[in-house]
Amino acid sequence: MSTPTLEQVHPEIWAALATVNDPEIKRPITDLGMVDSVGIDDAGVVRLTVLLTVAGCPLKDTITRDVNAAVRQVPGVTGVELELGVMSADQRSGLQATLRGGQAAREIPFAQPGSLTKVFAIASGKGGVGKSSVTVNLALAMAKQGLKVGIVDADIYGHSVPAMLGIADSRPTQVEDLIMPVPTSSGVSVISIGMLKPSREQVVAWRGPMLDRALVQMLADVYWGDLDVLLLDLPPGTGDVAISLGQHLPGAEVVVVTTPQEAAAEVAERAGTMASMMHQRVVGVVENMSFLVCPHCADSGSPEHKLEIFGSGGGDRVAATLSQRFGYDVPVLGRVPLDVSLREGGDVGKPIVDADPTAPAAVVLSGIADTLCGRGRGLAGLQLGLTPASRF
Repeated sequence: MSTPTLEQVHPEIWAALATVNDPEIKRPITDLGMVDSVGIDDAGVVRLTVLLTVAGCPLKDTITRDVNAAVRQVPGVTGVELELGVMSADQRSGLQATLRGGQAAREIPFAQPGSLTKVFAIASGKGGVGKSSVTVNLALAMAKQGLKVGIVDADIYGHSVPAMLGIADSRPTQVEDLIMPVPTSSGVSVISIGMLKPSREQVVAWRGPMLDRALVQMLADVYWGDLDVLLLDLPPGTGDVAISLGQHLPGAEVVVVTTPQEAAAEVAERAGTMASMMHQRVVGVVENMSFLVCPHCADSGSPEHKLEIFGSGGGDRVAATLSQRFGYDVPVLGRVPLDVSLREGGDVGKPIVDADPTAPAAVVLSGIADTLCGRGRGLAGLQLGLTPASRF
């Protein structure tokens, strides 16, 4: 006779626990083998043990709160005594196998033919054009639409995404050799090389092969779950990471960020051309720091006067050049104005799309996110699984 399972012995309590998701993995703790024991005494007090993936789980307080809240909703329960344990090596290996779904390690899920995740690489020709700010705010705007969004901070040397999201000192949890991305309050999950360094101030001084391995690790060794959108914040220019991305994720679509001045536009065209050389589709251009609304005119109630601090026309030039070069339309997705709130939000870890959604820059960035999410998936880079038929 088989031993009854916890689910069979305490079905109502098990059903309540099934509503509790691990805050990092985003799956029910009952599915992950985290519920070790459950019992209830005659007084209605539930005693249970939940196993953490690692002893120093950064979100154990969240698990404690959610388990208590769920179990107390069960009729007849008068109290909850929760003990937190730690998974054994064998249990972590089992969890890893569950998360991988039987797939071999080092496989990039977003590169598989059946992947439904939209992958956007945010690129620029040069640094200082606000590429990371655009990436972070686009991610948050997409998350506001109810999408599951992840960010890979692939700017290995200049990683700034964690600080912009207020999680610069956070570290990912590791289950065997599988890494959990760091969650944020907005629902966006993030991984960055900055989170994998021993200390925040440590300098990354790597060359080609190491950069490639770092990118693969962040794509293949991180448990992303079922994402709707993955954004990659690329380093500026046309170097090793851009080439590696084209090799590992040929189906990624590229958004080129530039500022209006001639110097930025010229090098932005090179970034777009590199993407095309790697058989990726450039889906549009974002012109950042496009203009400044004159504060004196705004204060006096005069008609809006735009100050073109960095000149004008850069975004249009990049879009026109790439459209002509590729033979398909590369539109200007939006022109983001200079906004003090945009800079301040990045400095304090509260991006403008969340902190001040009605600000002009936030409105434009949200519009760009809407455009990207509303696009149909092109066939560029997709493996169609077609086999040539033999001739009779």
